[in-house]
Amino acid sequence: MSKEMNVSPIRVIASLWLMALGIALQSSLARAQDAEGCKDNPLLGRFQGSTIAYCKVKDFDELVFLQAPHDYGALLDRDATKDRSGPEWLKAQGKASEIRYELAPGTSSLEAAANYQAALKDKGFATVFSCTDQECLTGKLRDPYLLGEQLDPANGDSTAYSDHARYLLAKLDRPEGVVYASVMSGEDKDKTVAFLRILEAKGMEPSKVAAPAPADSPDLSASLEQQGSVNLYGILFDTDQDTVKPESKPALDEIAKALSSNPSMRLKIIGHTDNQGAADYNLDLSSRRAANVSAALVGGYGIDPTRLSYEGAGLTKPIASNDSDDGRAKNRRVELVVQ
Repeated sequence: MSKEMNVSPIRVIASLWLMALGIALQSSLARAQDAEGCKDNPLLGRFQGSTIAYCKVKDFDELVFLQAPHDYGALLDRDATKDRSGPEWLKAQGKASEIRYELAPGTSSLEAAANYQAALKDKGFATVFSCTDQECLTGKLRDPYLLGEQLDPANGDSTAYSDHARYLLAKLDRPEGVVYASVMSGEDKDKTVAFLRILEAKGMEPSKVAAPAPADSPDLSASLEQQGSVNLYGILFDTDQDTVKPESKPALDEIAKALSSNPSMRLKIIGHTDNQGAADYNLDLSSRRAANVSAALVGGYGIDPTRLSYEGAGLTKPIASNDSDDGRAKNRRVELVVQ
């Protein structure tokens, strides 16, 4: 005859509390073992039980992602293994984060890759490219560890991806700009790593270098009379913001001076952006910026508002290629057009 066991509710609660404490202590211990100064990226956290072995974060940098199988042997033949110029590569600039995790013993690269792919999907990312081992390479050299040499060059252990190399590139479209995320997981005997690279695309801040003094620039009034339009780069905004920065005063002074010296002149103020971010978002942002330039002239200099109009062109009228920093900087501008 069995005897039913009575368990005190207090003992049950105590057991559950101890279990929770144990999990919390394990999590704290894992973070205590992280490389100094490293932490998870807010957009994509760590695989359970892993620790950070390496990290690098830059407010503005360029990352290059693999978006199709590539021929490493051909690059080696022409001594150009650092070449990232072909169609198989995707370059993007913005806030860059690189984190290498060492996974808990017994974790496979497949398990890590599958979990990260699911996590990215849950966050709205769409897969751009994925591959495993030899699928990631073409040509005569197709050993998996070569992918590590190409995509994780900061890893001193070149064999970290020798048993299995799994790669995923995903993309998230946001109003404030595109996000690219790649995950590469690999195995070497009893060691498994996962290398995360996240790029939040954005243009470089235009205010890092001061605009030249107006005295160093051609006379704005004369340029407007002769050309009918002028592109200005001295009117500054923070990234994704429409408020005219105080550093814009010299340029605003010149516009007000040109209007004062030509009482019959009417100007259209047109805001332009580069191609970073969604088209609709950039169009709205450029329109708000142009409106605030007009408001600054009316409110700060007493310009008759009937002499000013404004509109946004967003990314629709570039004057340079958006494939380089210099080109994008030229496209981010305020244009004055004589009406």
